[in-house]
Amino acid sequence: MTIQDSEVPADGAENGVAQARNERDADDRSLTITFTVSQTPQEVFAAINDVRAWWSGDIEGSTNQLGDEWTYRYEDIHYSKQKITELIPSRKVVWLVQDSFLSFVKDTTEWNGTEIIFDVSAKGNETEVRFTHRGLVPVYECFSECSNAWGFYISGSLRNLISEGEGHPNH
Repeated sequence: MTIQDSEVPADGAENGVAQARNERDADDRSLTITFTVSQTPQEVFAAINDVRAWWSGDIEGSTNQLGDEWTYRYEDIHYSKQKITELIPSRKVVWLVQDSFLSFVKDTTEWNGTEIIFDVSAKGNETEVRFTHRGLVPVYECFSECSNAWGFYISGSLRNLISEGEGHPNH
């Protein structure tokens, strides 16, 4: 798990949060996780879009077609509504977070307007998965906890689903 060229404002105050919100398009400040597997881009892409198989919680709606809107809910802790805004088979999928609620931070809507991006590319005989949560930046209160959770789901559960055929979203 890496934060690409991350720069956290020294004061970390409201000004830093406002600055981060204005720079949501800055990939170099967003959480990025990359891994490779031996499966094909088609197999990887199918696993990514089978969200229920690798992400815990209640998921309502279709998660595999351009324009699909779906919700994720984990108890009263986390809610988010995603819309699939880009879908290039075997290459890329982008979810726009339209609405969110994180009970464990002061600004419960920190994820609103962020994008969850999966880039898939062949690298020789392997396939690289590059996950980016664009807009999830170090000045956000949820950054540490959300980064740890994404690390578990992406590097653990999703990677297991791809490479072993079974995700482990609840372990």
